[in-house]
Amino acid sequence: MDNRFSNMFGLTEEESIAVLDTPMEELKDEPGNSRYAAATTLANFRTENSVKALIRAIQNTNPELDNRIVRRKSVESLGRLNAVDALPIIRDCLGDEDCYTVENAVWSIGEIGTEDPAILEEIAQLLDKPKQTYRVIIHVLAKLGYKPAVDRMQNFVDDEDKTIASAAMTSIARLTGDRSLLAPVVEFLQHSSVYTRRLSIQDLVDAQHYDAIPAISQSPVSVAFRLRGVRLLADAGLAAGALDFAKDIEPWLDKIILDHPKDLDLVHEYDQPPSLEFLINELYQTDFGRCYLATQTLLADHQEALPQALAETYASKGRNDYGGHYHVMKLYGWIKEASSLDLIIDEGLKNTMPQYMKSQFAAALSLGELGNPAAIAPLHESLKSPIWSIRYSALMALTKLGDSKASEIAAEDSDWLVCAKAKRLATATA
Repeated sequence: MDNRFSNMFGLTEEESIAVLDTPMEELKDEPGNSRYAAATTLANFRTENSVKALIRAIQNTNPELDNRIVRRKSVESLGRLNAVDALPIIRDCLGDEDCYTVENAVWSIGEIGTEDPAILEEIAQLLDKPKQTYRVIIHVLAKLGYKPAVDRMQNFVDDEDKTIASAAMTSIARLTGDRSLLAPVVEFLQHSSVYTRRLSIQDLVDAQHYDAIPAISQSPVSVAFRLRGVRLLADAGLAAGALDFAKDIEPWLDKIILDHPKDLDLVHEYDQPPSLEFLINELYQTDFGRCYLATQTLLADHQEALPQALAETYASKGRNDYGGHYHVMKLYGWIKEASSLDLIIDEGLKNTMPQYMKSQFAAALSLGELGNPAAIAPLHESLKSPIWSIRYSALMALTKLGDSKASEIAAEDSDWLVCAKAKRLATATA
C-alpha cells in the first residue's frame, strides 16, 4: 500500500482523539490543531478508540459549516477503517440534509460492504432524490452488486454530465453482463473535458474492460491516470488468465511510460500557429491534453529555441511546479540536450518528493535518450526505488544505454510487471 501521503498533520492517535472531542470554540488557533485534521488522521488507526471518537464526531450535529465538514470527514474515515461496527450510524447519515455527508456515507458503506437489502435499497432510493452525487451512488450500488437498482440507473445513461452517464453505463454492464454499453464509455476517453476522460478510465477499470487498454494508453490525460488504469487492468487480466504480457500489455504500457505525444490521440488543436512563449506556458496546464499538444508543437516547430526556453522556464517556475517539471524533464531528453545531464539526475531522477514521482521516471527515460554512460550508475540506484514505475523506466533506460546487468537485476524484481519486462528484454538482446 502506498502510504506516502498518510498522516500529513503529524498527530498521534491520542492527540487526534483529544482534538476531535474538543468543542470548536475551545481550540487554539495553531497549525494542525483542528478537528478536521484529527478526523483525517484517525483513518490511520484501526482501533476501537479511534472508531468511537469518529462516531462521537458524527453525533455532534452542530449546524456550523466547520462542524459539518468534520462530520463528513469522520464518515469518510470510518469507511477507510472498514469500521463494521459504525455501519448503523453511517447508515443514519444517508438521510442527512447535507448532500456531501450523504455522499461520504454512501462511499463508506461501499468500502465497508454490506449485503443488507434494506441498506442497499435505501442507497438506491437516493437516485430519485434531487441534488445528490449520483456518480458515487451508482458506483457503490454496482460494487455491492445490487441488481434491483438497474432500472433506476438507466435514467442516467443519457445524462448531460458524462461522468454520471459513464458511471451508469459501466455499472449496468457490470450488473447485467451487457458489455455493449461499454463502447460509448471508451469514446469518452476522447471527450473534450479532461475530467470526463479521467473518470472514464476508472469506470473501464471497474468494469474490467481489458479491450480498452489500447484506448486508455492513447487518451490525452496525465500519465498517472493512464498508468494506474492499465496497471489495474493488467493485474486483473493476468489473474483471470485473460491477458498476455507481451501481446496485450507490454506495447501499451511502454507507450504510456514513454509518454510521447505522437502515441496519443490528442483532442485539442490550434486555430493558428502559437508563439513559443504561449507553448511554454501551456506546459503548466492542469489539462494534460493541452500540455501534450504544446509538447508536440514545440518539438515540431521550435527545436532550436527549446534549450534556452526550457532553461528559462525551469528556473522561473518549472522547478516548483510538478506538472511543468515533468514536461521539462521529458523535453530535455527528446531534444537530446547534453548539458541537462546533471540537472536531470539531481533534480529529476533523485527527486523523491511524492508529487514529483512522474518526474523520476521521465528523468530516467531522458537519460536513456541522452546516451551518456555517466547515467548508468544513478539509474542502477533507481532500480532500488520502492515505486514500480520508476524501476520499470530505469530498466528501459539502462537497456537503451546498453547495460546488460539491468535486466539480470530486474528479472528478480518483486513486481511481476518489472520482472516480465526484464525477461522480455533479456530475450530480445540475447
